Parts: sequence; C-alpha cells; structure tokens
Amino acid sequence: MIGKLTGKLDSSGDDWAILDVGGVGYLLFCSARSLGQLTTGGTFSMMVETHVREDHIHLYGFADAAERDWFRLLSTVQGVGAKMALAILSALSPQDLIQAIAAQDKARLTVANGVGPKLAGRIVAELKDKAGRLALGPAAVVGTGQAAPSGGMGAAAEDAISALVNLGYGRAEAFGAVGQAIKQQGDGASLEQLVRTCLKELAA
Repeated sequence: MIGKLTGKLDSSGDDWAILDVGGVGYLLFCSARSLGQLTTGGTFSMMVETHVREDHIHLYGFADAAERDWFRLLSTVQGVGAKMALAILSALSPQDLIQAIAAQDKARLTVANGVGPKLAGRIVAELKDKAGRLALGPAAVVGTGQAAPSGGMGAAAEDAISALVNLGYGRAEAFGAVGQAIKQQGDGASLEQLVRTCLKELAA
C-alpha cells in the first residue's frame, strides 16, 4: 500500500494529477483544493490513500494529512463514495467541515457538487459525534448534544450563536466565532462578552 509520494508534477486535470517519482508517473485523484497547491515541474509530497478493487487500483492524493483524514471519514458515510468525498473536499476545507458538522449546518454542505439536503443531513448525523470536538474547543460540545462546560457556558454559547444567526450570520460561521471567543474569554464569559468578541472577529 502506498501512503505517501514525493516527486515532480508532470501534468494535471480537473480532478487528477500525475506525479513523477523517479521516472514513474503515478496518477492521483485529487480535490480542487489539493490541485490548487501544485505547479507543473515543482516537487511536492502528497499523502496517498490507496483503494484496491477487483478491477482497478486507484490512488487518491492529498496536500496534507487533515484532508486525507477527512476523505477517510466522509467515505464511511452511506452514499458518499470516493468521488463524492473529493467533491466535498473541493468545496469545503477540513476546518469548514469541522464547523459545519459540529454546528449541524446541513445547508453549508450542499455547496458541494452533488450533495443534496438528504445526503447533507446524513453526513451531519453520522459524523457529528466524531467531528464535533476536533477543533472548536469548549464550544464544540454545544453542537454535539454533550454536557455543557462548567459555569453555564453551554447556555451562553448557544444564546450567542442564536444572536449571531439572528443578525444574519450563517450557523456554522457563528459557531466557529463563538468557539474562538470562548478560547479568548474563557468559560466564565457572559453572553454580552461573547457576542461582542464574535462581532469584532467576524468584522475583521
């Protein structure tokens, strides 16, 4: 099994790249995000996921481990194959996915080509417990249905998210801002402090 390749970019297309490694060209299927980091003739290292089937061996390439890990995670969802996982990763970065799933923002996922409301709902439902705590700090528990942090922070965070949504911000965007605000202000921050900090960050 191939886990990583380092070589020069020989050529690329809409969803693929050929990496020349010591004179051997490896065809890698990639997201638009990973392809955007490659330039012809440059030397790159790509994380690789190998899929072996009876009729083919496909290599999927990723610019970083985070995208590869999300590819694996998305592929566990019923109805999300390798091609669909790459489409999602082309539209949303790993951090965007963390925020969207933790905030249960199904609409955010439908920006990916081929992802409708039903599939977006399934992705959120199946991955929320796995993704909800990855990178949002104390606020992440709000979206996962787990116990709130000490000091009533859960209620304040949820109220802050609701306030930002009422002001016109998307739920995932609001969720991420509240997570950052809690990291800055701490568990004891009031609703007013959270909203004020979030508005400063969102306006930056």
